Amino acid sequence: MAGISLTKIEETAPALVGPYKSAGVSLTKHGLGGQRAAVCLVVDYSGSMKPYYDDGSVQALADRVLGLSAHLDDDGTVPVVFFSTDVDAVTDITLDDHRGRIERIVAGLGHMGRTSYHLAMDAVIDHYLDSGSDAPALVVFQTDGGPINKLAAERYLCKAAELPMFWQFIGFGDRGSKQFDFLRRLDELAVPHKRVVDNAGFFHAGPDPREVSDAELYDRMVAEFPQWLAAARARGILA
Repeated sequence: MAGISLTKIEETAPALVGPYKSAGVSLTKHGLGGQRAAVCLVVDYSGSMKPYYDDGSVQALADRVLGLSAHLDDDGTVPVVFFSTDVDAVTDITLDDHRGRIERIVAGLGHMGRTSYHLAMDAVIDHYLDSGSDAPALVVFQTDGGPINKLAAERYLCKAAELPMFWQFIGFGDRGSKQFDFLRRLDELAVPHKRVVDNAGFFHAGPDPREVSDAELYDRMVAEFPQWLAAARARGILA
């Protein structure tokens, strides 16, 4: 059973009915019907991301993550971390106030910096631990480039592998860009020598992420989550 009912979505966020239904189909397809998880969104606020804020791509992703979260959690809220050279904001998006929410948040932020994954990851880890949640976490981590400090990003990913958190990275931009080499090589981080479990996945949403259908986005967003859940339970990371 979904965390939030279709009726509630129709009442509080009617624009998200379509994504909500698509998310439900994908979750069932991947054996995740009835699964509970804390969903968190991380969005890149580096200078090269400006076109994706201007054309609504970031807002569209936030809306679709809300549609997914409504199945996995019941509070109608998704924590959001904006990052660039530092952590620019830790806030949230909600079903009853999602329209234009990204634009309103960004209006209060400062200079768009560079791309520092590990600081955002640290903020997400702290937020999860402080929440006291015992549910697994699905972290949707959006970026349009590689980290300025690859070793630090790798270190935090390996550290986070001991926690009940799965990191689903999503790339915006040129599919052939070498900027994404770090993310393409995530599976090369040996398990268990570097990570106790494989706790991350990556897929590329292309230069216009809004063109990716809800069905495809959700399928790719949750495809590796079941394998991680099984591995995390086998390792005692999850009860």
